[in-house]
Amino acid sequence: MQQARPSPGFRRNPDKKITVAPHACAVTVSAGSTVLATTRQAKRLEEEGYPPVLYIPFDDIRFAALERTESKSHCPYKGDASYWRLAETGAAPDVMWAYEDPYEEMLAIKDHGAFYADRVTFEEH
Repeated sequence: MQQARPSPGFRRNPDKKITVAPHACAVTVSAGSTVLATTRQAKRLEEEGYPPVLYIPFDDIRFAALERTESKSHCPYKGDASYWRLAETGAAPDVMWAYEDPYEEMLAIKDHGAFYADRVTFEEH
């Protein structure tokens, strides 16, 4: 049984609003001519003070086109994030992040990746 991991951010700030809901449209994510993900199962995360972010299930992401980097970050509400860049470019900036072991309040985004909107192209269909 997994031990509970409550978010320290929500304990300090219980009025903070972060919602995760199914996204209404199918989505394709690409970088140039390389398709990175296609899904009908995206989740839309909305957090006050930030633009909405689409989280795409790992099963719908083409990890062969991505390479994990050493980048890390921490969010007191979501947990520790890992990052990926385009595999073909090597030194390019990170294009995707994921909370692989999020705090219990954000388990809805576990096994989902989010892409930087200014580094990839999103197409809804």
